[in-house]
Amino acid sequence: MSKIMTCLWFDDRIDAAIEFYTSTFRSAKVIELVRHAPDQPAFTAVIELEGHRFMLLNGGPRFTFTEAVSFVIDCDGQEEVDYFWSRLTSDGGEESMCAWCKDKFGLSWQVVPRQLTAALTGPDRDGANRAIQAMLQMRKIDIAAIEKAYAGT
Repeated sequence: MSKIMTCLWFDDRIDAAIEFYTSTFRSAKVIELVRHAPDQPAFTAVIELEGHRFMLLNGGPRFTFTEAVSFVIDCDGQEEVDYFWSRLTSDGGEESMCAWCKDKFGLSWQVVPRQLTAALTGPDRDGANRAIQAMLQMRKIDIAAIEKAYAGT
């Protein structure tokens, strides 16, 4: 496991965040949970999502998330893109452009299919440019449309 862990600051919603993230990511697990009293919200938690550990801190309203930091989900196919996009934008989350969205806590995510990366870095530079232009019109990535743009059909 890495020596570096991402710390996410929440405004008194840490328990809801733990539930949301551990139910969204199928291999998620709670590693550690610290409460000052049994009837109080968690003060800190360490969760693991897809092998990456996050510390969650119940820090109060002083700081909020910004788009300056986002997490990229490497998806394998449209079904996985659709799943994560739906989960992350549900219940107060919001869509943005070019595979970006925010979850209900305001944390930014990029839901990126491997097929998009392959098209944008493919050997056909004209195809890659067409794929970029198609992506710039999308919110959630439509893999079939990206592949069609890359192929020029």
